[in-house]
Amino acid sequence: MDVDSSTRELSTVRLHVVTGGDESGPLVVLLHGFPEFWYGWRHQLEPLLEAGYRVVVPDQRGYNRSEKPEGVGAYRLRYLTRDIVDQIEAAGRERAHVVGHDWGGIVAWDLATRYPDLVDRLAVINAPHPAVFQRVLRSSIEQQARSWYAFLFQLPWLPERLLGANEYERLERALTETAQTGTFPEPDRALYRRAWQQPGSLTGMLNWYRASGRYPLIRLGPSMPAADDDQLQTPTLLIWGDEDVALTTELAQRSISQCAQRRFVQVSGASHWAQHEASALVSEELLAHLSS
Repeated sequence: MDVDSSTRELSTVRLHVVTGGDESGPLVVLLHGFPEFWYGWRHQLEPLLEAGYRVVVPDQRGYNRSEKPEGVGAYRLRYLTRDIVDQIEAAGRERAHVVGHDWGGIVAWDLATRYPDLVDRLAVINAPHPAVFQRVLRSSIEQQARSWYAFLFQLPWLPERLLGANEYERLERALTETAQTGTFPEPDRALYRRAWQQPGSLTGMLNWYRASGRYPLIRLGPSMPAADDDQLQTPTLLIWGDEDVALTTELAQRSISQCAQRRFVQVSGASHWAQHEASALVSEELLAHLSS
């Protein structure tokens, strides 16, 4: 795979980024979630490059080789989203296709909501619209139970100690025990462990959760969705593995209803990690959506 690794100094943070493809091709930005890094998009990179896209895949702030600002406040959603605005600008573009999974999907949703002129096509994999997630989390006992770990992550220092113990055994199990058998083979897990070993990585990654607990993901107001029927105008593809142990299907249904131009693809039997388990299908759906 012909990609380059570099570091970009953005307006408020320094991010490591992997780039590839035709520099004049349409720009696609791929956003990973917890506890991954840019490598989580390895299955989609080659198809996108072969299709002629210019692809940018950052390690988001707090992760792997990117800067890890101190303090929970540095991980508020609006700052995470601003990083991607800066990435698009650094690429010399006015617009981009944006694809996100898990926390990367939350950022992608927020980007399309706050900066609709920047996002040409939006694609999200197993990540709910932030406003939908806040409402469902408040009202659904089932979702509260599924999100137990997010409440644990609000504590200081203890989550770092638990997840880092025995060479990141619990964090590794967070991947392997929530995915289909064989989804994360040992060579890949070794790369993940190396990313988690970067100084400050565990705290940086966990601070995304801590910030979401201290600062609402969405402050409802004139410029933000006030109800589930306020629709996003950006053409949106939502891909959802229906065996996700962390997120209910209600979140998927209510999130896609936020979109005026929408396509929903439910991947039967896939878990939260659909882009790994059904990589060919996900790549095919992404290419069809981005070229439509």
